[in-house]
Amino acid sequence: MTTPTLHPSLEHLAFLVGEWQGLGVVGYPTITESRYEQEVSFSHDGRPFLAYISKSWLIDDDGARIRPAGAETGFWRPGKQPRDVEVMLAHPTGIVEIYVGEAVFTQIELASEVVARTETAKDVKAFKRLYGLVEGDLAYAVDMAALGHALQPHLSARLQKVG
Repeated sequence: MTTPTLHPSLEHLAFLVGEWQGLGVVGYPTITESRYEQEVSFSHDGRPFLAYISKSWLIDDDGARIRPAGAETGFWRPGKQPRDVEVMLAHPTGIVEIYVGEAVFTQIELASEVVARTETAKDVKAFKRLYGLVEGDLAYAVDMAALGHALQPHLSARLQKVG
């Protein structure tokens, strides 16, 4: 089976395509700072979107997995303008996020336009995400406003391309 050609409207997101894994740090005023391991996949089938899957595990000081942590799945799409990006993500914790942003070279800045949640999900108000290539690695940072706290750092990681 041949790999489909990347849809031309996704050229500004082409650097994301592939499997990534690495380490990160999670923290928030309501969360004890911890380290995590993460696996991320950006794939496509020739249509004008990237499919996205992320799984992470909390790890101990030796890097051994303690337990599953965050998970999210969704789609990255081109926006109206050539560098625009639209992202839709869903979490098993009952939160759905819709982002808009812009890709400039190998950096993407996103701000949540909508954060929807189920009745039992945590009270999350907003997110900002920044992704970029750093020496060939995919680095990102996520800021969050939740549980009465202002927008502030929540997650960051550096992932290496696999394969």
